[in-house]
Amino acid sequence: MLDFFAMMNSLTRRFYKYKLILLCMMLSTASCQWTGSAGDSVRELTVLYTNDEHGWMEGTQEGNSAANLLGLWREKEGYSEDGPFLVLSGGDHWTGPAISTWFEGEGMVELMNSMAYDATAIGNHEFDFGLDNLQQRMEQADYPYLAANINWKPGADSRIEENNLIEFLPSTILELNDLRIGIAGLSTTETPQATNPINVRELDFTDYEPALRRSVADMTSEDVDMIFVVAHVCMAELEPLAEKIADLNISLIGGGHCNELVAQKVGDTILLEGGSNYRSYAKAKFSYDIDSGVILSAEYETVMNENGSADPMTAELVSDWRERADAELDSVLGYSPITLERGDDRLQRLVVSSWLAADSTADIAINNRPGLRGPLPRGEVTLGDIVGILPFENTIVAVELTGNQIVQILAEGQRPFVMGISRTEYDWRLSKTGRLLDAENSYRVLVSSFMYEGGSNYGSIAKFDNTPFDTEIHFRQPMVEWIRSRNSSAESPFSIP
Repeated sequence: MLDFFAMMNSLTRRFYKYKLILLCMMLSTASCQWTGSAGDSVRELTVLYTNDEHGWMEGTQEGNSAANLLGLWREKEGYSEDGPFLVLSGGDHWTGPAISTWFEGEGMVELMNSMAYDATAIGNHEFDFGLDNLQQRMEQADYPYLAANINWKPGADSRIEENNLIEFLPSTILELNDLRIGIAGLSTTETPQATNPINVRELDFTDYEPALRRSVADMTSEDVDMIFVVAHVCMAELEPLAEKIADLNISLIGGGHCNELVAQKVGDTILLEGGSNYRSYAKAKFSYDIDSGVILSAEYETVMNENGSADPMTAELVSDWRERADAELDSVLGYSPITLERGDDRLQRLVVSSWLAADSTADIAINNRPGLRGPLPRGEVTLGDIVGILPFENTIVAVELTGNQIVQILAEGQRPFVMGISRTEYDWRLSKTGRLLDAENSYRVLVSSFMYEGGSNYGSIAKFDNTPFDTEIHFRQPMVEWIRSRNSSAESPFSIP
């Protein structure tokens, strides 16, 4: 009997909904706003949105941790887990400070479970520790990881059940406050260049629009009230996409990947992006009439993570992970005289020169600047600090390249930092010999395995040398050994190269 009344209620809601849509079509209006009496049929829904958290559960500075953010949500937004709230993310949850990276994202999923996230997009850095690890994190999560545009390449999809391969969910439907919300996910098509390509070589990252159209059609058939999208995609791509898919009546699209802080509207669609590293968030608040099936109002804004009282349970969880990280990573390697931020070329020089010091046979070493993810602190430098600077699971690969090939790679790759050669007015000069780089001569060049696999537009390396020598040395280990070898102290810190 209860099922019967529930079915009749759903049919009644559909009747009013489609009656209004038909009336709008007859009047030939571009959009239609319900102006009738709402009464008890109005439902409120607030979306709290973060993205590119990158493992910064402790925050980037005092007072902007995940615990502070949750406290701010409770104080400013009236957030409660059983209230009319959706907590969504645009992906890239880990690969950052050692508290997250060393444990391959496990702590971040536990944190997001405790904060009651409802759904997330799959970011490129979710693949950094391989597909097996991603599957473990997805199984650990109380919320779904969504990507409508990730597919297994032909041949792999037939082995999903046999080999226990990940099933990438395109969408989910959540019910709260008498509303059915359909949520689709998107992952950036840049993923094969923005994680180690070897980790995603069996996956296709397809165009956004057709993937969304398929996913929205599936959700629409399930009689959803509103459709949202969580996307690990930058606003430069989402803005034109929102215009192209205006006919799908998507109420909200959340972005990620470019770490932007955005709350705006394109047509009838709200676009949100929450910044990065838990320093801020974006939100949208909807009033929806369940009888007419119309959004009565929608507000949106961005908010900085400031002045929030730390949620005690979340703070305790973060403290537990800090203790675990310190137990394994708190050994002091040496003492630095100054702080070097991740964008400082002196930090790049320290990393890359340590590679050359570890391999005296190498002539040149090249790294991609974005591969450094954290600062070198002044004073004590621990293993955890180095993990934060170089959080990826890469090894050092030695290749043989001609002078012409080296110049081409430097021109094609994303923001290269090179040592072993220096630029003259017209040419490159080899540091070892002082001679000009010879176009046809062969040189031993060190790169990361990420670069060798084609990440950050370095695909030409493997084309030029298809028989590389993988040293199997983790790319952060030479820096660890170099700092240790300085035998520095607080009174006598090591010199920056």
